[in-house]
Amino acid sequence: MPNPLAALAGALRRRAPERKESRVAPVIALHMQGRPVWTPRDYAALAEEGYRRNAVAYRCVRMIAEAAASLPWLLYDGDRELSEHPLLSLIERPNGAQAGADLFESWYSFLQVAGNSYMELVEVDSAPRELYVLRPDRMKAVPGRNGWPEAYEYSVNGRVVTIPAGARSAVLHMRLFNPVDDHYGQSPLEAAACAIDIHNAAGSWNKALLDNAARPSGALVYKGGEAGANLTEDQFERLKRELAENYQGAANAGRPLLLEGGLDWTSMGLSPKDMDFIEAKHAAAREIALAFGVPPMLLGIPGDNTYANMREANRAFWRGTVLPLAGRTARALTHWLGPRYEGKLRLWYDADGVDALSADRDALWARVTRADFLSDTEKREAVGYGEREKEVRRRASST
Repeated sequence: MPNPLAALAGALRRRAPERKESRVAPVIALHMQGRPVWTPRDYAALAEEGYRRNAVAYRCVRMIAEAAASLPWLLYDGDRELSEHPLLSLIERPNGAQAGADLFESWYSFLQVAGNSYMELVEVDSAPRELYVLRPDRMKAVPGRNGWPEAYEYSVNGRVVTIPAGARSAVLHMRLFNPVDDHYGQSPLEAAACAIDIHNAAGSWNKALLDNAARPSGALVYKGGEAGANLTEDQFERLKRELAENYQGAANAGRPLLLEGGLDWTSMGLSPKDMDFIEAKHAAAREIALAFGVPPMLLGIPGDNTYANMREANRAFWRGTVLPLAGRTARALTHWLGPRYEGKLRLWYDADGVDALSADRDALWARVTRADFLSDTEKREAVGYGEREKEVRRRASST
């Protein structure tokens, strides 16, 4: 009589092992062919033209990064808020050269400039010890057989460091949504590139105009002498020298041009008024602010009547731009760092100290206070607080 256990074991051996993988992964892998994928745009040009040369984009990046980095962090173990924990200490003092706010200011700034941010975790004896933000232009993703990154390569000064990717990776990569790239995010600077070019060109044109005595371009036409006659070479060189020395530059602005010998001035350009110069520059500035999610009113750009006052504009900035960015970072850090500690840890931000949100906070507290059908514990949970410590101890002792 055959042994039923032996037959079952043989059937299990013959059965193909269960595999879980994306159906489109082989197609992505075939497209990538396992080669490193560099950022598809010129990061250096975007950073130079957008952040370093454009005052509007620079201020937008700084406003977002400084506001988001100023938010204090909260840590929960389940529903209980923790006031002390190694993870809180790590975030507050991530490394020997930076405080927590400095680290996250770099994190948010790179995210706005490049569309990608990378954070490295340093562990000692499997315990998290330090955090560092890495420059995105030095990072590249190395796709694996399934098409998704299996490693990251950090290149600097001819040296390359390979860092494995995965659930326990030492690198956290957060990116803004990019509809045409599988590995890298799209920067607001890229979306605002045309407006930035217009704004920068307007500034350069204005500077050149001021250097040229604040007059539009023109030509000196020689009408003297016989038909077809031209200035001699000596006359031509003397005229150029006199124009450069006596009529160009801010110091010579307003000096009348003395014409002689059949010379006539013909304008060849549009004046700032004809070009509607100021309005064109303000329109470009508003478009840059729109790409970053910063109300133009906060940047001092005229012509924006969307908000009734500065308080409403500041509230919209925090609600629509800063808090969603901080929340996304909190969820990413929870998923990345939480499993390295015991307990069900969850990071979140504390917005109670933000002055721009005080009206919303007061209205919420007033509604919750009037809700007589809620217990004190439920009211605390409704406004984002955990149970009081004494309630936790009482329930623990009763069980």
